[in-house]
Amino acid sequence: MASRRRKPPLSSRMMRAIWRGLPDKRHEVGWEPGLVVPAADGSPLVTDHYFPRTAGDFPTLLVRSPYGRGLPWSPMYGMLFAEQGFHVVLQSCRGTGGSGGAFDLWRNEAADAQATVSWLRRQPWFDGTLGTIGPSYLGYVQWALALDPPPELKAMVVQVGLHDPYALFYSDGALRLENALLVGLGMTYQHQGTVPFARAALRLQRRLRDIVTARPLRGAYASALGEVPWLDDVMTHPDADDPHWDGASLARAAEHLSVPTSLITGRYDALVDQTFEQYARLRQAGCDTALLVGPWTHTSAMQQGWPEVFAESLAWLRAHLCGEPSGLRPTRVRVHLGGEDVWRDLDDWPPLSPATTSSTTSWVPTADGHLDRRTDAGATGGAGSADGPGPVDGQGFADGPDPAPLASLRYDPADPTPSIGGPLLSRTAGPRDNSVLEGRGDVLTFTGPPLAEPVDVLGPVSARLSVSTDTGYADVFTRLCDVDARGRSTNVCDGLARLETVGQAPSEVTVRMSSTAYRFPAGHRIRWQISAGAHPRYARNPGTGKSPVDAVDFTPIRMTLHTGSVLMLPHGSRPA
Repeated sequence: MASRRRKPPLSSRMMRAIWRGLPDKRHEVGWEPGLVVPAADGSPLVTDHYFPRTAGDFPTLLVRSPYGRGLPWSPMYGMLFAEQGFHVVLQSCRGTGGSGGAFDLWRNEAADAQATVSWLRRQPWFDGTLGTIGPSYLGYVQWALALDPPPELKAMVVQVGLHDPYALFYSDGALRLENALLVGLGMTYQHQGTVPFARAALRLQRRLRDIVTARPLRGAYASALGEVPWLDDVMTHPDADDPHWDGASLARAAEHLSVPTSLITGRYDALVDQTFEQYARLRQAGCDTALLVGPWTHTSAMQQGWPEVFAESLAWLRAHLCGEPSGLRPTRVRVHLGGEDVWRDLDDWPPLSPATTSSTTSWVPTADGHLDRRTDAGATGGAGSADGPGPVDGQGFADGPDPAPLASLRYDPADPTPSIGGPLLSRTAGPRDNSVLEGRGDVLTFTGPPLAEPVDVLGPVSARLSVSTDTGYADVFTRLCDVDARGRSTNVCDGLARLETVGQAPSEVTVRMSSTAYRFPAGHRIRWQISAGAHPRYARNPGTGKSPVDAVDFTPIRMTLHTGSVLMLPHGSRPA
């Protein structure tokens, strides 16, 4: 084995050299590539070992990836953490990166992770102290190991991490089309190397419009990605209760976990809601946990945000694997407050304090396009829960007079309302100017008056809508925006729900619009944006009740918003 130990690859060392703002390295790094670890069924899992070239015992970090073991994983995890005094085991999941067997998205990760820990126990350099780390699907494999955590597992760091594949691909049964295509791209090509991945990404970009507008949608991705059986299964199983999804969610791993776990996400991360759910479950279980929420998207957290993400991760691992707690911050939660570009330290999430005993503030749309603050708000319901706000003032849709029409829009699936920014996996994610979008005839906006004082929104946002349609079938996309003095409308958070109506009577729907930490400055205005879709972020609703994946015929939808609708902003939304 000694003959196989050498310096890390040149490409990783070159990438390491360009990073700034990282701590000085403590150790030179050695590299032992191409180790073979037997999976649960004996399939070979190809594994690289990075280590400090210094005598002594060091804890081990396990990083399991379906995206290969080269760039960026080799420098980001293998080199950087070995420099800081950790053995790093970087492994390709089965069926990827040269590992044997067939990749099956989520079905083998728990058993293969346990098999890898069994292999670690036989290594002479393993001192019995283990941590895990990684982003996205590399977070999912951590939760898989945490289903039955081995006694050696002493810390986890889940960065922009996944625990529920269904929620990655669907929102209330509506296909997250762009997510599905980009995950298909990454899972299929990234482990093959930089050149094949870049070619496939360019091919998808060139053919994206044709793919997302194909009728039927089923199988259209093959022109860019080839045949991807698991992706076809994802796109044709929209029901969360379908047996296809049995065992996919690892939410239960956090419900009884005692392994100290650090969670890192961004306000515009495509998996931000999953991170907040993980945090709530860990807190309920009494697990030692920390939460960092930055001004990032899914990808920018690991790029522009990497200095903060690395520092947070390193401090957590040193504290719980090395007995060096000096780098930990004093509060459990740290969030970046959008709109003001400052960080805020909090004791918990959502924040609770005597100053925020009123859990929601309600904003009501009017027929003239205004958004009025309801002064009788003061709900003390479930806004502080992981599931979002509850009823406001006990006023459900059944109370009061019959709902009256406020405004309507016509949604044409053949010319769908486009998606602009938001929590995406693509490079178009994040805050964007919505002004052009809001000028379309298929988008409704309701705007509050200029604020006399700043307004803080901290926690889960939701909307309760009374809606009727002429076809009986529609999606409802609703978004919170910040309008500055120049009229620029910037998206803060949003959500989508599916809707079925009967006759002319309005139906009731609650749309959970994620959670956020945002300050609306004085002079700005709060805007509520409503439409019937956001394409290609979501597959377009055909208006017929048919599956969006198989639909060939489309029917335009007339959607009407009625009185009784309300936008609910969480505690902390009072003037600061």
